[in-house]
Order: sequence, then structure tokens, then C-alpha cells
Amino acid sequence: MNLVIVESPTKSKTLRGFLGKNYQIAATMGHIRDLPKGELGVDVENNFKPKYVVPLKARKNVNILKKALEKTETVILATDEDREGEAIAWHLTKALGLGKHQTPNTKPYQRIVFHEITKQAIKEAVKKPREIDMNLVDAQQARRVLDRIVGYKLSPFLWKKVVKGLSAGRVQSVTVRLVVEREKEIKNFKAQEYWSIEALLQSRETDAKQEFKALLIKKDGKTIPKLGIKNKKEAKEIVKDLDKTEYKISNVEKKEVKRNPLPPFTTSTLQQESWKKLRFPAKMTMSLAQQLYERGHITYHRTDSLNLSDLALFGAKKFIFENYGKEYWAGFLRKYKAKGRAQEAHEAIRPTYPDRIPDQLKIKAPKQSLRDATGQEKLDSRQFKLYDLIWRRFTASQMAQAVFDSTAINIEADNYTFRATGQILKFDGFLKIFPIKFQEAELPLLKENEILELLKLIPSQHFTQPAPRYSEATLIKALEQNDIGRPSTYAPTLSTIQTRNYVEKNENKKFQPTEIGEIVNDLLVKHFPKIVNIKFTANMEKDLDKISQGKEKWQPIVRKFYEPFAKNLEKKYEEVSKKGIIKETEKKCPKCGAKLVIRLGRFGKFYACPKFPECKYTEPLEKQTLGIKCPKCGQGEITEKKTKKGKIFYACNQYPKCDFALWDKPLPGRQAGTGENCPKCGSLLVESGKKIKCSNKECDFVK
Repeated sequence: MNLVIVESPTKSKTLRGFLGKNYQIAATMGHIRDLPKGELGVDVENNFKPKYVVPLKARKNVNILKKALEKTETVILATDEDREGEAIAWHLTKALGLGKHQTPNTKPYQRIVFHEITKQAIKEAVKKPREIDMNLVDAQQARRVLDRIVGYKLSPFLWKKVVKGLSAGRVQSVTVRLVVEREKEIKNFKAQEYWSIEALLQSRETDAKQEFKALLIKKDGKTIPKLGIKNKKEAKEIVKDLDKTEYKISNVEKKEVKRNPLPPFTTSTLQQESWKKLRFPAKMTMSLAQQLYERGHITYHRTDSLNLSDLALFGAKKFIFENYGKEYWAGFLRKYKAKGRAQEAHEAIRPTYPDRIPDQLKIKAPKQSLRDATGQEKLDSRQFKLYDLIWRRFTASQMAQAVFDSTAINIEADNYTFRATGQILKFDGFLKIFPIKFQEAELPLLKENEILELLKLIPSQHFTQPAPRYSEATLIKALEQNDIGRPSTYAPTLSTIQTRNYVEKNENKKFQPTEIGEIVNDLLVKHFPKIVNIKFTANMEKDLDKISQGKEKWQPIVRKFYEPFAKNLEKKYEEVSKKGIIKETEKKCPKCGAKLVIRLGRFGKFYACPKFPECKYTEPLEKQTLGIKCPKCGQGEITEKKTKKGKIFYACNQYPKCDFALWDKPLPGRQAGTGENCPKCGSLLVESGKKIKCSNKECDFVK
């Protein structure tokens, strides 16, 4: 009997169907050894030796695995192929007493890896076992030790100098910095006015009087820059120049434009596209991808490679030929190469079987069978949506280009030049299954030297816009572009910085820093610049890559970081004070009469009695009112408030005299000091997600 050990029960269930009776499958249920919770767990005086323990939640499972060893000849470690998976395999050898050869105290083991959970991949992996890759294990150990040092050494500093309950992290703190700096950029942004001018024209020669627009692009043969027309006065002068001018076509350029499909997904691009198309947060995307992988529907979902196996490429070719026709295949096997640090031995994220179309796997009705013809569980709605996205992106990557007929027309009007552009889809190609936004615009049949009729000139005012706040997709893209963390860490990092209340999502699902997030970031930037330095963090990731490739040893890398960090931390404990974080006020404590101070908590500022702990009085800090009178008492105004857990709500500022409160934000009215009222019952209207609804629960008004 051979014992195969994987991480999850779902994965073990899928493998059970591929391996015969001589194989028993067991799951570790995640990590089985880790650094201890209540202490640093790293001996900084002894070459950073980690102290590994079996966590309480893993002890029962370790005992089950040890019992299974009694009936086993060989143990096969089939954990994931990345650093974490390799580390779990290594920890298993230590926790279960596994060795390369059978001895009285050890059982022999084999290490196998596979990119997909299919019968063929598993059989091939069993035939070709390998040694545990200690370079990957050491890279994981280095990352774990570095993160532990930053978390356990820097977090207590924040507790002492700012407020208890805060945390710092090697990757999370840099991510918060990106959000904070974008917010500062937005606040400091000064909009610039600029104008554009369009001409509405039509042909005098064709019977069908088709109107079209052309944009002013040049003056005196020189391109007009975006901010070239600065104000209304300049726009008016140009319109005056152009009003009675002849509009003559100087050039008509027609060409065929081809558009290539996008490559298959990596972990990062899957998280980005999943947010854009499905509005799935990164954490949800990775959880669903894990489920799809473990059930054998997709290849391994933690990858930065764009490599595709020949088997997958020929499978896609066959599927495209049979379902769409020869003309929809690219005409060759499209192969993609990732930039930078990708491990080409891995594959991109793709369906394990190209011909397994999403509709075959979907639960279509409540009473329908939950299993397909092969006995596999069918996909629920969220799993289906993500699989559909992955399947379409991969299949499209092997399809023909989309072809457009493009037309560009230059129109001369004295010393000014206008341009009209149009495009029509000629052949959809890969767009047949993976639609991408594009705009078709048809121009009338026009020829060179033709004189056009001007219908009107349209000057338009614009203002420059600040860089937008980060969304899930754009923040992940920024992390990837700056080499911060690894694709597998993006989802937990985004989740952590929200849980810690350093950033929050606004009503448009964009990231904004909280008050505490800005304070902690500013303190770290000032006193621990290396920790939140983007280039420093990126270089650390490169060092971890070098360890995984066997080019560097892990302890010297950790030492290079730790020694200056520890020295600086000791100095900052002496230099940094809490002054400026606690502010005195003239407001008196209603319990003891002392002057209240403004303190900082995890969820922002609040009033507190300075005589704490003798007097424990606190009250929320009133924010600026929304300028809307309380509909209940008519005396107070609606103010934004926060619960103890940081959740925003809206309430009357006369509490406890008036207990009016709402979870949704009241809609401001047209007149100052009023809110917009419901046309049905007269109650306040509120913003609820993408809807406007009545705040009265008994009223069903929605728009």
C-alpha cells in the first residue's frame, strides 16, 4: 500500500478516482508545522534558526497521518509545486519521520509534482518522482522568517507609539503606501481646463446625407496638444476662424487592421480580469480557482508563466476546427512568453480539457443532477463564471485575429486640419468567444479633394482628471508592475489591509486609506523608509527568487535585512514620541469634569477622558454633517458615524435625545440643508449600492 499525501480533501477525492486500489489518499489540511504564535520563533543569535511547532489545529491530523503510515510501504508527497507546497512536503518529512531509505525509524518517501489533476498527468508524475527541492523550501523559509521579523518586531512599536492592535507587514505596508500616495496625489491635484473642437460635416455629392464628426487636430501643420486650447476665449476665436471656411478632404486612408487575442491567464491577470468582468475580489477568485483546480477542471492556479503544453495546444486546435471551422484557428500553435521572473516549466492557467465547454459543467436547474457523465460534481454559479472566463481566454488565445476595416480621413480648412476615423468589423475571429469592447463607426463613402458641407462646429469644455483610485484589478496590476510580493500573495495582502482597517472600499468599490492607515503609513515612511520602500521590497523579492534558484543562501539574505533594521528599531523607540497623536480639547468629560482629549483608535479618532483608567469615558468624534436636517426631530443634522468595528452609518447628531439612524447614505437635495425626499411617501431617499431607494422600510420606491 502506498500513501499519497496532498493538502486538501477535495484534491484527495479527485486523485482517488485516478489511482488504483494500492493507493491510499490523505490530506494535510494545509500547513502541519509553522512558527509558534505567541513568540518570535526565530533565533536571531543562532543564524536565524526557525523554531517549528505543530499548531494545535494540525495535531489531530498529524496523528491520523502517523497511523496511516503503519500500513504503508512508501509515502508519496503530492503537495503543490510552488514554494509553499514544497515547504509542506519538507515539513511532512520532519513531522512524520520520513527518509530517503527505509530504516527502523523512517519510512521511504517520493516527491511528485503535476500542473493539472488529470489521469494522464498523475500517472506520469508517479512514474517520475524527484527529490524535495530544498532551494524552494529555503526561499519559503526566508520569506516566512522575514515576514515574522517585520510583524513581530515592528507591530509592538506601533502599539506603543500609536495605538494597540495595529500591525505592520513587509508586503502589506508597501501596499498601503501605494493607496495612501494615490490619495495624496488626488487631494493635491489641480484640474486644468482645456477645450476640443469638432466639426459636424456631410457630403454634398452623395444622395444619402450621412452626417459624421471630425476632430480638430492641427493648426499650421503642427499637432494641437491635449491642453493646446486652454479656455473658452481661445476656442471661440478658432470657431470664428473656421465658421465660413471651405472644408476639403486632403487624404483618405483605408487599411485592414488586425487585432491579436490576449494570452491565457496567469494568477495576476486572472485576478485582474475576474474583478473587471465578474466583480470577484481577489480572495474569492483564488478560492474559486483552488476549487476548480482540485476538481481537475483547470491547471495549477498559482503561476506567472504563459507556457502551454503541446497537448493543450493541439486539443484547442481540434476543438476550434470542429466547432467553429478551420478559418477560426490561428493557423499555427500560438505560444506566449512571459516577461521577467516567470518559471517556464509551469503552465499558464487553462482548462485541463479544451473540449470541456462551460455549459456541460453548469448546474442549469434546481432539480438537475449535481454530477456530470464522469461523476464529477457540477459547478455552482460562481465556479461556472470563473471557469467560463478561463476557458474562453485560453480558447481565444489559439484563435484567428479579429479583422477590422479602418478608415482615416484628413480634412483641411484653411490652416486647420480635422480628422475623422471609422472602423467596421470584417471578421470576428477570437472575438466570437472572447468579446472585447470596441466601437464600430461607419463613415460615408468620401474621396480626396471632395468639398464637404459644414453643419456646425462643436466646442467642448474639458478638465484634466487626477489618477483614479485603485480598484482590486489596478492595485494588483500596480503590485505586479512594482514587483511587490508574488501573485499568490496579492489576495491575502488585499484582504489583510482591509481587515486591519488601513484601507477601505468606497461606494464605487475603489480603495481609499483610512485615517489610521494614513497615520501609520506616514510614521513608517518617516522612520522606517526601507520597510515601505517599493524598490527595496522588489529587490527582496528578487533575492527570494535567487534563493529558490540556488544562487543564494537564505540566512545571509535575512541577516542583510535584519541587522540594520534591528539597529534602527532600537533607535526609534528612543526618538519617536506619542506627542501630536493625543490632542487636548476644551470639551469637558460629563463623568469627572476633566478636559477631554482626542485619542487615536484602530478605527479613527475619538474623544476620551485623560484620567483613563480611573475614568473610562469615551465618545465618538463628530464628523462634519451632511447638511441634511434630521427628518425625525427636525432639530439635529445627519452625521456620518462609525460603529466600534469601523462600519459607517448615518445618524442624528442630537443622540441620545434623537435616535434616528440609517445604514445607507442620505441623498442630498437641491437646496442646502435638505435631503431629497421620496416622491411616494416623503421619507429621505438614500444611496444603496447602485440604486437610490426610500429609507422607509415599508415603502418600495427604487430608482
